Amino acid sequence: MTGHLVAGLAAGYGIAVPVGAVATYLVALTARTSLRVGASAALGVATADGLYALVATVAGAATARVVTPAVGPLRLLSAAVLVFLAVRAARAAVARYRDPGEAAALRAEHPPTPARAYVTFLGITLLNPMTVVYFAALVVGSGTGAEPDRLGQAVFTGAAFAASASWQLLLAGGGALLGRALTGRRGRLVTALTSSAVTTALAAHLLVGA
Repeated sequence: MTGHLVAGLAAGYGIAVPVGAVATYLVALTARTSLRVGASAALGVATADGLYALVATVAGAATARVVTPAVGPLRLLSAAVLVFLAVRAARAAVARYRDPGEAAALRAEHPPTPARAYVTFLGITLLNPMTVVYFAALVVGSGTGAEPDRLGQAVFTGAAFAASASWQLLLAGGGALLGRALTGRRGRLVTALTSSAVTTALAAHLLVGA
């Protein structure tokens, strides 16, 4: 069981630690909302990673063969969603900077809820099929999928989820600290626009890859 635990932790951190568009947006969302919203979003990402880890351990190489043909279209869809979110965040930041009263009223009408953040980030992460291909490659390469070992699969999946969740929650915590530090209107504007630009650039990278 120790081998499955270590492998799951390594796999979870391996897929979670590289900072991409989703991680950037997670930090920005937490900075402009609250730690509760950011933590829910972080758990949405970790849930998707855990689901893909489970699918990969159960189906192994067959999963990668099924998913690979859809990688291109799903990357396009993922990039489009991220660009939309980045543009919306930038517009909200500009509106807040120009007219704080109007922006506050807009936020009061449509407050971001933890449940909404969880579902949004779960969906964004599920749109990245390379996650399941990554886990499938690890399972096949290590031979952990050679014989059905339900307990081992459960330990691997749980460890991958825990590793991803711990890293995503760390990012959310960083976003909360950033939000507290940048209390001024200009600071929040610069942070939001920078985050939107980085998210858009990373989404464009997905399009190039597709």
